[in-house]
Formats: sequence, structure tokens, C-alpha cells
Amino acid sequence: MLKFIFFRLLQAIPTLIGVTFLSFLIIKLAPGDYLDQLRLNPQISPETIERLKELYGLDKPVLAQYFLWLKNALFFDLGYSFQYHAPVLELILERIPNTLLLSVSSALFAWILAIPLGTLAAFKENSFIDRTIQAYAYTFMSIPSFFLAFLFLFLASKTGILPIGGLQSPNFESLSPIEKVIDILKHLTIPAMTLGLVSLAGLIRLVRSAVLEILHSPVITMLKAKGVDNFTLVKHVLKNAMNPFTTLLGYEIASLISGAALIEIIVGWPGMGMLMLNAVLSQDLFLVMGGLYIGTIMLIVGNLIADLMLAYIDPRVRERAFGKA
Repeated sequence: MLKFIFFRLLQAIPTLIGVTFLSFLIIKLAPGDYLDQLRLNPQISPETIERLKELYGLDKPVLAQYFLWLKNALFFDLGYSFQYHAPVLELILERIPNTLLLSVSSALFAWILAIPLGTLAAFKENSFIDRTIQAYAYTFMSIPSFFLAFLFLFLASKTGILPIGGLQSPNFESLSPIEKVIDILKHLTIPAMTLGLVSLAGLIRLVRSAVLEILHSPVITMLKAKGVDNFTLVKHVLKNAMNPFTTLLGYEIASLISGAALIEIIVGWPGMGMLMLNAVLSQDLFLVMGGLYIGTIMLIVGNLIADLMLAYIDPRVRERAFGKA
């Protein structure tokens, strides 16, 4: 197993370098930089700007700048944010818990409902229940997540049932511990429901198709002929349908940081999405690169976890992977 993990991590190195290099190159090719904003300030002398360029290595060629950044990034020294005047890693670590709270909540909501609903739709194929569940899936897959977020915000503003924007209420510090938890959950409801409902629609279709494929297999036909009870049948079907779910989980883990970015921006949730938007708008090079770097690592780790889970569930995959490694 250790060899398998080592080789997978070794294969991830070109991916990490390729993604970060292309991102760095695109950012540098964009017109202007953060220092251009400082040049517009008559109180900042050209000599000061030149010293800043030398301090951050921005006076070097693009390739030299990239490899200098990469060398530091390998030790998670992601540089200094021009806009926030703070270390990039510190800023990311402040925002990641908020993004994880939102993404994990919406993912749990979607997965907990998708497996029973998708399985029920498959077992009741072409029935009224199946058509109703599919109608929900098609409807919410067709609705853009940002439109759904705007709709929830509009309803919240009209009814006043849920707060709009932010993570906490202004009087958060004066609340009791239980009231603080309730307050955060209230602020979490709109973004989590938006992400969860859209994600649920796609997951239901995936679960349904995977379960149907197993249901129509000769093995299930044989089990039905033997008179196996429904509980055992469902258990057998789900066990054999786990492969595509496990593969998708790898991408879910990778999206824990980046997947909620648009919704965070719309609803004003203080996570990585808002941080990255401000970084891009202000052309904060090191903050943008730091966010992309962490996102790429999440993708690599997510895929590795998915591979390990898949190998654990499926003996054929385990033999193929660990046998050769």
C-alpha cells in the first residue's frame, strides 16, 4: 500500500507543477499588477515601488519568479498578501474552516438524501415515485445555483425568517453557546440548501443509474429466483453500486474548497470564494496563487483517498493496484 501511495504522489508532481505554472503565467500575462495601484498614489515614491518589486522578486524574469515561488510553496511559504498585508497561508487558514463548514454541510445533506432516493427510484423504475424523483432531479439540474441562491435571498428578505449574508449576527458575542450555534446554523441555511439541492439532483441520477445497472445484471436475477428477501437484495445492490459513488467522492473532497466559491460570493459567506474574488480583483498575485495551490493539493489528495477507498471496497481494484505496486 505504501508503494501505491508513493507512486500516486509521484505522479501528482507533474500535475501540481503544470497547474501552478499555467496559472502563474496567465496571471503574469494579465495587464497590470497590484503595484500599479500604488503608482497612482502620489505619496508613494517610485523608489519605494522599486524596492517592493525587489523585495518580492517581481523584478526578475517570469520563470525565475515562478521557480522562486514554487520553492517556497513546497514548504507552504505562500508569500505575503499585498491587499491584506498578512501572510497568505494565515489568510487561507482563517477562511478554510468557513468554506469547509458550508461545503461539508451541503455535501452531507446531498449524499444522505441521494442514496435512499436514487435507490428507491431505481427499485420503483417507471412508477409514479420514480417519475416524481426524476422530475425533481431534472428540474434542479436545470436551475443554475446562483439563480437558486438569489431566489432564497429574495424569499429571506421578504419573510425575515433567515438572516442574509455573513456568518454571524452583530450581537453574536453576547449570545449563549447554544444561541451561537443556532445563529451560525441560521446563516448557514441559505448557502448550504442552495449547494445541497443542486448537488442532490445530480447525485440522484448517478445513484439511480448505478443501481439500475446492478438490478438488471444476471446476478440479481439469480438472487430474485432464489427468493432472497428485499433487505438482502438492497444490501447486495448497494455494495456493488459503490464504485461510482466512491470515485465521485474524490471530486467531492477536492471541491470542498473551490466548489462553493460562487455561492459564497452571492450570499456574502466569508469563505475562500470571497477571499479569492478580492484577490483577483486587486491582482494580489501571491494570494491567488496560494488559493490555487491549496485547491490543487485538495484535488490530488481527494483522488488519492477515492482510489484507496475504491481499492478497499473492490477486491479486483485492490489486486490490480496493490499487486502491481
